[in-house]
Amino acid sequence: MLQKFILTFFLATIIFSPTHIFAHQPRIVENDSTTVVDPEISKAYYGTLSGKSHIYTIDSAEEFNLYVGILVPDARIPKRDVAAEIYSGEELIKTIGGSDAEWKTFFEPFGQSTYWDGGEYKVRAQAGQYTIVVSSKNNDSKYSLAIGEIEAFDGKEGVNALNLIPGLKRDFFGESPIGFIMSPFGWGLILVMYLLAFIFGFIYRFVLKKFAKANNRKVHKNIGSSDRLIRFAIAVALLVLAITTTWSPLLIFFSGFALFEAIFSWCGFYAALGKNTCPIGS
Repeated sequence: MLQKFILTFFLATIIFSPTHIFAHQPRIVENDSTTVVDPEISKAYYGTLSGKSHIYTIDSAEEFNLYVGILVPDARIPKRDVAAEIYSGEELIKTIGGSDAEWKTFFEPFGQSTYWDGGEYKVRAQAGQYTIVVSSKNNDSKYSLAIGEIEAFDGKEGVNALNLIPGLKRDFFGESPIGFIMSPFGWGLILVMYLLAFIFGFIYRFVLKKFAKANNRKVHKNIGSSDRLIRFAIAVALLVLAITTTWSPLLIFFSGFALFEAIFSWCGFYAALGKNTCPIGS
């Protein structure tokens, strides 16, 4: 429940700020065949070919704007041979990417990652069934297939992006998740989690001072220098653990709360127990 609340708070702060950015809704491809729902909504399908082509199917009962783009991750030896063949029914209408394409580097600020762009195709498409077949020379390449141009992010998609991007940076791009800190979503998450942690700390301390029966739970400071240093170290350790692994909002939140305790010489756990290690009680 707490994780959902803080993620919603974070997304509202980022989405409604004047500096927010939008991006494709990320999707991890787990099967050889994928049905594309709402083809005009911008999505990025991340897949790895494993001996077979990947097939994407669009079935629309009305005209729609068809957009398809093909990218591969910028690796030490990038495999710029991934092609996307676009069919209307059984008719091949366009091929993008492939070994003969003019691949260009492309930096995506949302995830702070670099791609090779193999081209795009867009058209006002008639109602009907469309198929996109993604393949490479040996069908062993990583790729990202973009479908749709309407960029739409709600709370659910924002949470999904936060869950997927650290893993994508590690597994798809071969990079450390720490690079996500340069993204507005990355540093924004840290900022908002720390803000919430400090707000929680102030409220918790106020409640104890206001309603606690024991006077030793109402003190303004209850930890000394060594305890403050320990909490500062905990704050740093939790933040480093978070940004180098899963970017867990809860880890970042507890990092912020530990920092709050270090700055204000006050420990919530000690306060609940009535313990005081501060040389001068206040």
